[in-house]
Amino acid sequence: MKMTMRYYGKKDDYVRLEYIRQVPGITGAVGALYDVPVGDVWPMHKIEEMKKEVTEHGLELEVIESVNIHEDIKLGLPTRDKYIENYIETIRRLAKIGVKVICYNFMPVFDWMKTEMAYPLEDGSTTMAFFKAGVEKSPEELAQDVLSKNKGTVLPGWEPERLAHVTQLIKQYQTVAESDLRENLKYFLEKVIPVCEEVDIKMGIHPDDPPYSIFGLPRIVKNRDDLDFICKTVDSPYNGITFCTGSIGEDPDNNLVDTVAEFAKRDRIPFAHIRNVKFIQNGKDCYESAHYTPYGSHDMFRIMEALYDNGFDGYIRPDHGRMIWGETGRPGYGLYDRALGAMYLTGIWESLEKRGK
Repeated sequence: MKMTMRYYGKKDDYVRLEYIRQVPGITGAVGALYDVPVGDVWPMHKIEEMKKEVTEHGLELEVIESVNIHEDIKLGLPTRDKYIENYIETIRRLAKIGVKVICYNFMPVFDWMKTEMAYPLEDGSTTMAFFKAGVEKSPEELAQDVLSKNKGTVLPGWEPERLAHVTQLIKQYQTVAESDLRENLKYFLEKVIPVCEEVDIKMGIHPDDPPYSIFGLPRIVKNRDDLDFICKTVDSPYNGITFCTGSIGEDPDNNLVDTVAEFAKRDRIPFAHIRNVKFIQNGKDCYESAHYTPYGSHDMFRIMEALYDNGFDGYIRPDHGRMIWGETGRPGYGLYDRALGAMYLTGIWESLEKRGK
């Protein structure tokens, strides 16, 4: 197992690489290029600059999150082949600098959804939260509300220039059923996975966040059966899952421990986002809690144990964190609570290793 932390680049991330390097157990940064339009080929010189910046700080750059999928591919439009060819070329270029995993998602319009960027907790910290009542607003109202609370940072998947067309994007999906979206994903995977096998890069699809439909949009990465379909539709170890416990775990009907165990045993989890959520009352409303099991609704020890016992040897990042100790910045991506989460998960892993000897 390799513990990593997401990094947004020196222009966009106040959490510097030298700080990430000081977190015990962190061996790598998870990076991306955020100034390249979705669908374009990533320039080689920018890829090399990103690699150089990370490695100069004593960290590895072996995971990319994300190379985003153009909406034309998800919609199955005639123009998708052009964007798939661009995607394949980016895969080949990333392989040249030693990248081993690419995280991506196939969520229409919204890459993820939270209705609260700074939900206050009893201990004085703030965190991201999702309330179903929040999506009763129009998509335009919700997008504006989220963008107004992002602390002056760009949230991945919530780029203002993209969401300026949110109404048009949602209309395009009105005739797209889940079965159509699955076929469009299958078409994409059939094109890219042979290239991934050739250059030794694993694809890891990120689950839907939240794992159920919002605004009438189709969702196809919601639960165990969806993951099984994806793995079988192109049956290759290079067609994998970015297993996000905080996304799959937002539906209380999903059994996280059993699902993690199954897909780790099948060698389909090259990358995992491990975080906890806390359900509020009896519904699906929840907030992102501290990682520590008693603070959330999921058993972090059992999840890590399921990974360890089933041979997981991929990459983990602590995913999001609360804002604590007066820290401000990009919601979910402060340094302090993510560092605490990384240490907690690393400690669990050490105990599992020593127990197994």
